[in-house]
Amino acid sequence: TFGKDFVLIAGPCSVESEKQTIEIAEAVKSAGANILRGGAFKPRTSPYDFQGLGEEGLKILKKAREITGLPIITEVMDTRDIFLVSEYADILQIGSRNMQNYSLLKEIGKINKPVLLKRGMNSTIYEWLNAAEYILSEGNNKVILCERGIRTFDSEYRSTLDLNAIPAIKAITNLPIIVDPSHGTGDQRLVASMSLAAISAGTNGLMIEVHNNPEHALSDDKQQLNLVKFKELSKKIFKLSKFMISINNE
Repeated sequence: TFGKDFVLIAGPCSVESEKQTIEIAEAVKSAGANILRGGAFKPRTSPYDFQGLGEEGLKILKKAREITGLPIITEVMDTRDIFLVSEYADILQIGSRNMQNYSLLKEIGKINKPVLLKRGMNSTIYEWLNAAEYILSEGNNKVILCERGIRTFDSEYRSTLDLNAIPAIKAITNLPIIVDPSHGTGDQRLVASMSLAAISAGTNGLMIEVHNNPEHALSDDKQQLNLVKFKELSKKIFKLSKFMISINNE
């Protein structure tokens, strides 16, 4: 599907409870999302912040998939967790902090499942593509790239979403590329504009964080859309993506 049809991935930053996750999963599916995201293992800047529910979170994601039919994507942080996460997830995510964890990339490359590789927050395009090669070289050619913002000098927002990366990647590789405007901005007020800008730049899909009560989220509360705002945005996303596909096929 990636690279052929526009894909919308949505869900909470962290799996916090069964009730929360299933409510969000049902809402994002009704709004048109194709894939459910949710973190069971959470890499956090501070070791004292919420680190995720682990296998319990994976079980909750599995139940949400059974109820909604949405495939699930979740992050793998450690080589020791690859097989556990693979038992539950349809797509394995490598987060920005692990983009150059080469031992993890090599082991992920031996798994026959799609892998979403996020760009490191301080990484060049060259470094990002070479990280992808670590996965590809082990035999897994189901790699999806994800631009999620890079660290620059500006402090008005958490990251600078590098939309240059979309046409740059497409000029030098056939790997599909999607954009994460939630992490790319760190500010839910900017997510809609940057989502539409990413579509105009040619992204193959978006990954957007959505929460049923963002103000009380256990992680990344400032960047997650509530259910109403996500539904409103998804309508615009699909209208624009269809338009861009039509003009690109002319």
